[in-house]
Amino acid sequence: MGGAGCRAAWEPAGTWSLTDMERVAIYCRLSEEDRHKRLVTDDSASIQNQKNMLVQYAVEQHWEIYRIYSDDDYTGADRSRPAFNCLLEDARKRRFSIVLCKTQSRFTRELELVEKYIHGLFPAWGIRFVSIVDNADTANRGNKKSRQINGLVNEWYLEDMSENIRSVLTNRRENGYHIGSFALYGYKKDPEHKGHLLIDEEAAQTVREIFALFAQGYGKTAIARMLNNRGIPNPTEYKRQHGLRYRQPASKNSTLWKYCTIAGMLVNEIYIGNMVQGKYGSVSYKTKKNRPRPAGTWYIVKGTHEPIIDRVLWDRVQDMIRERSKPFRKGTLGLFAGKARCACCGYTLRSSKTRERYYLKCPNRYMADHACTGAFIAVDRLERMVLAELKRLLSQFLDRPAVAARISVHPDWEARKARLQSEMEADQKRIAACTKAMQDLYLDRVQKRIEQEDFAALSVSLSGERKRLEKHLADIRSRIGNIQGQLRASELPQETVKRYLDMQHLTRGAVEILIDHIAVGRRIPGTREVPVEIHWNF
Repeated sequence: MGGAGCRAAWEPAGTWSLTDMERVAIYCRLSEEDRHKRLVTDDSASIQNQKNMLVQYAVEQHWEIYRIYSDDDYTGADRSRPAFNCLLEDARKRRFSIVLCKTQSRFTRELELVEKYIHGLFPAWGIRFVSIVDNADTANRGNKKSRQINGLVNEWYLEDMSENIRSVLTNRRENGYHIGSFALYGYKKDPEHKGHLLIDEEAAQTVREIFALFAQGYGKTAIARMLNNRGIPNPTEYKRQHGLRYRQPASKNSTLWKYCTIAGMLVNEIYIGNMVQGKYGSVSYKTKKNRPRPAGTWYIVKGTHEPIIDRVLWDRVQDMIRERSKPFRKGTLGLFAGKARCACCGYTLRSSKTRERYYLKCPNRYMADHACTGAFIAVDRLERMVLAELKRLLSQFLDRPAVAARISVHPDWEARKARLQSEMEADQKRIAACTKAMQDLYLDRVQKRIEQEDFAALSVSLSGERKRLEKHLADIRSRIGNIQGQLRASELPQETVKRYLDMQHLTRGAVEILIDHIAVGRRIPGTREVPVEIHWNF
């Protein structure tokens, strides 16, 4: 049983009529590791066992149960747990006064979250945290140190588990076993041999066609358009249609073949029978975010499965790609880069150059006949239109002294600054908590309450955590400084307004400060007019 959004699982555990009862939120979590216990006594066999234990405890304490929040099949380091986040939101709104768990690790295994919520925000919100098995209770000041040690131990557990998993996966990659959740388009997982790929003939036919068309001289955009016009689903949509757990498309064009999809397929060695993995690596065991890894660190094992593309065709395609490739033009960021969008489909406009003149166009226009009506405009023309509208608006400000003193700031900037300041304060509290814990730990060692081995390990961990927090704090301060610079830049007194009025050409800096985004439409038939809608930051 898992929670979904703020519709967290709730089950009444009795009837209460007393109005002076404290309200308790019960949190249960069942992770994948719980499913393979040899003995029932090793841990809770199910979410229901946790619920029964915690409900009984709450009844014995004469607490009113507000809700039971449960996350099924989530790790203690997963910050995206739906019921967990719902509980935090309800806690912020002061909807209960106690959080009850089986163990502290069921709530979180991260020391950072222990300090942020259990020792930071929960006390500020007037919320008591209680875990039964490990006897953690924020109402008892005497066991704060044990809660911090629990947090450290759980943090070490996460690190060790992450390292063990990484070691196993690395070994399998090095031996050419496929370890991804989904096979590459054109292949399917072998049900008889884990880690081996079999050809999916239906998709493989499309793969062969793509390579053949490119070898015949067709461009990547042209190939994408041909496939889309024939109604062939792109790899993501194909897998979703075949029952794999892919999310529903986010927009009408998310099921279409794109230039980048074709480009990626044409250079993927898996299609010639070589297993290529490790192109992306996780940033940290605390997050699911991945980042590209250098080509020299990839795991490449040759001849692990049957190829879809023969070597002759592969070599020909690679030669053609090298011949067509051009180095990226060095220079400054485009004037409207990331700011201009298609009014029809919302896609970011891409830049192109014809006879020394730059244009912005919607790439979806060329991917399929009915994908998008398209947007097209010359950069210099768009610049003139933006300048004209800017000067018209600023002239109005000069005619109204009460408004001319200051153009209002984009509300998101203030919100960002407030969020960062909140993070900064939380980091400062955590750093102070780490420092205090290190001092207490030293006193415990001096008074021989703790062994040298345990002292050394805890000291190293606390010191490392403090350094990490200090680095994060420095980063936040830098980001706040940048936002403050933006805010100062947006405070446009009359002199600044006049300066913008005198501008003959836009700069990238001015575009960043003044414009949120620009929606560009398709030219009106029979005219030279292009609909343009400018969304300002003021």
